[in-house]
Amino acid sequence: MTDEQLGPMKLIFNYNDIFYSFFYDDLSGCIHRSREYAINYVYSGEMILDNGTEQIHVGKGECVFIPRDHHITMYKKTKDGERYCGIFLMFTRRFLREMYSKLEQRKVPANIPKLGSGVIKLPKTVELASLFASMTPYFDPEVKPKDDFMNLKLQEGLLALLHIDKRFAPTLFDFNEPWKIDIMEFMNENYMYEFTMEEMAHYTGRSLATFKRDFKKISDLTPEKWLIRKRLEVAYAKMKEGGKKVVDVYAEVGFKNPSHFSTAFKKQYGISPTAAFV
Repeated sequence: MTDEQLGPMKLIFNYNDIFYSFFYDDLSGCIHRSREYAINYVYSGEMILDNGTEQIHVGKGECVFIPRDHHITMYKKTKDGERYCGIFLMFTRRFLREMYSKLEQRKVPANIPKLGSGVIKLPKTVELASLFASMTPYFDPEVKPKDDFMNLKLQEGLLALLHIDKRFAPTLFDFNEPWKIDIMEFMNENYMYEFTMEEMAHYTGRSLATFKRDFKKISDLTPEKWLIRKRLEVAYAKMKEGGKKVVDVYAEVGFKNPSHFSTAFKKQYGISPTAAFV
């Protein structure tokens, strides 16, 4: 499209919580409030962030970290003859919970403070430069990336933050209120992980006592027994409908070894998994 055909407009593409923005006018000021943590990279043009007391100018090749639940006014403008284009990576609570268990950030010393509540302009690191350089081909709306590739980019972005400042870990992985989430949602999404009762309470934003009390309201089983049943049900479906074998599914659904899986399967279904699907 030519400049004349474009006119005053903007385009935003969302690829698995990564947003590509194109602003074709200089009147695009908006009040921004995200429930999630995010980083915003300016590929071209300029972004101005106004928090009411100061303005932060983010130019070409620069990146900012935006805290969750943070109110700020954004202006995206033309700079040096280039219209605004940017990449916005949003770190959802679900994503951060998954990454917390994988990265073992529990090793972060308890005395490391959290970051402040304001926007932070990030330093230009090799990791961030490499990340966004690899993402620029997707500015072409005809080139749609796969979700799993975008998830890897989110992981790269998270790791880049963790290496910039140790305070990002206790900030991003704070799962206390107001992050209290639905227990069943959490259990159904994370049944395959080996969480202790204390960790399940922590990840759902509850004390251990509150977690136990809330869980009793929604299930007659203990959390441990509920997890075993859930894993077996998922494994059963994978073997029956997907034709998978014990060796293919036991670890995938959260069992430590095939022997443990077979024992639990027989206890619930009255027959061994190998005999059930012959």
